[in-house]
Amino acid sequence: VSLWLPLALAVAAVAAGQSPLQRRVVRDVLEYFHGRSNVHFLFRERELDGVIEREDPSGTFVQLRLGLAQTSCRKRGPQRQCRVVENRRKPTCLACYKFDTSDIPKVLDKYHNCGPTHHLAAKEIRQRDEAECRAVEEAGKGGDALYLPGMFAFSRGLPA
Repeated sequence: VSLWLPLALAVAAVAAGQSPLQRRVVRDVLEYFHGRSNVHFLFRERELDGVIEREDPSGTFVQLRLGLAQTSCRKRGPQRQCRVVENRRKPTCLACYKFDTSDIPKVLDKYHNCGPTHHLAAKEIRQRDEAECRAVEEAGKGGDALYLPGMFAFSRGLPA
């Protein structure tokens, strides 16, 4: 818990203008990013971009781009004054989440993609991201409905 405290305080300062679901997505993306084995330093929220939050009868869809900045604190070490290190990695994460309509929203589906801001295959990555986010937004709608035996039972009369 003490590992995430300075990071949580930094995120809380930026999170003032965000909805509760958007803050939840940002926290989840940071946790996901820091859980990756190739990440050795803590990262801080640099910018929040392209925020979309749409409600429909099946739930709430949240999409955002989260710009991160590398700090001077190692992921596994003591965190005192974690300052942003200039001219270091600044990955951007795309996150798409679909929450249900319950009082404490549960995640129906999610997709994240974190990578460098410059990439040679950017067009292909963007197309894949768009397709994945569309699929997340459709979660919980009619196509995912539970099938119960007899829902589509048809009978044919015997010839008289």
